[in-house]
Amino acid sequence: MHTRGALELDDIQRGVFSPRPTPYAATYLVFRVDDRAQGRELMRRASAVVTTAADSASPLGETWVSVAVTCHGLEALGVPRTALDTFAWEFRQGMAARAKALGDVGESSPENWEAPLGTSEVHVVFTAVAPDAERLEEAIDRARPAYEHLPGVTAVWRQDCYALPTETEHFGYRDGVSQPAIEGSGIAGSNQLEVPLKAGEFVLGYPDELGGVQTPQPEVLGHNGSYAAFRKLHQRVAAFRRYLQDNATGPEDEELLAAKVMGRWRSGAPLALGPRHDDPALGADPHRRNTFLYQQDDPAGFTTPGGCHIRRANPRDASVAGEVRLHRMIRRGAVYGPPLPRGVLEDDGADRGLMFAFIGAHLGRQFEFVQSEWMNDGVFFGAGSARDPITGSHDGITGFTIPRRPLRRRLPPLPRFVVTRGGEYCFLPSLSALRWLGELRD
Repeated sequence: MHTRGALELDDIQRGVFSPRPTPYAATYLVFRVDDRAQGRELMRRASAVVTTAADSASPLGETWVSVAVTCHGLEALGVPRTALDTFAWEFRQGMAARAKALGDVGESSPENWEAPLGTSEVHVVFTAVAPDAERLEEAIDRARPAYEHLPGVTAVWRQDCYALPTETEHFGYRDGVSQPAIEGSGIAGSNQLEVPLKAGEFVLGYPDELGGVQTPQPEVLGHNGSYAAFRKLHQRVAAFRRYLQDNATGPEDEELLAAKVMGRWRSGAPLALGPRHDDPALGADPHRRNTFLYQQDDPAGFTTPGGCHIRRANPRDASVAGEVRLHRMIRRGAVYGPPLPRGVLEDDGADRGLMFAFIGAHLGRQFEFVQSEWMNDGVFFGAGSARDPITGSHDGITGFTIPRRPLRRRLPPLPRFVVTRGGEYCFLPSLSALRWLGELRD
């Protein structure tokens, strides 16, 4: 058993550890496997296309391809039931079955998702990432031989993503700021005050923060793999802009409100380090903009509200329900759809938003816990049923409270700004596992 020792970077997919480049272009390609033998051939070919975590200094630079498989996909490839039963039960159920726990209700519920997301038709997900559209096309061209001329493998869905010229997401905030420090990954975390997390929090087959080792069986299939959650999140940009404008006393106050609900100014500068005004130089500095804690300087949230988006997603050193280090995640976001022109306050009907990706070794206590307990509840920091002001599954009943002396500032009920359009739980196999899947025999 490989339960100790250094991370085997040459067997782990690069997409597990590498933050996406800035700027970037990305594509998600989803396939259905109708012919088991050809599905296995797809895995065999994919093993030659996927970039490894050891390739960070490769001639490809910041361009890579990742391959993920759903539980339905593993079934379609003929992985025995005895092996499937060793995977996390959330993975086996699939994201659509977990919708209620994740807050995917009402407009966000699976019956409203884009076909075929959330169904048994989604088997394999290819993701290609590059610094620009030209190099992305080259990466897709390199991957194309893996799935072309396999009539038993059908492309069923595609989503193209790209960096906006502003290098922000559609609500106007700099994205991709936070990256956890992971022992042995060779990639520095973005918060220099954070003690690196055990590799087993993110890669299967290594000790995690509790000393446990999770490895689906057989070991050649589970070891060096990770779980991933992909979500297509539609953003209601006009509604978000109107809410800020309607509740602000003027343009300056509008920017302060935007910072208070996020926990950062739009430039990426955190309220923790720049409480009174935006600091674009700080926001652009990857070594400073995420190096801060909350508990010592701001336990009551007068600077960074406890209910804001970034403090919910990562309470850092705060004493909250659950040990924070057990719920850390690798998060990635890639923008899709055209930007809503600056100043426009009416929706133009275009589909725009974020392709969100979570990567970790514990779907339940990482992604699902944060989504249900921290994003869609407020009990952990004494705020009752309050939800995340930006991504929460709002029903127009709960508002947002900004701690302030002498009187706190209460904002009116929040509409839903983000609607789930689809999602999947996936497994990111190691390169050895891709080859093993390619060599499966009935």
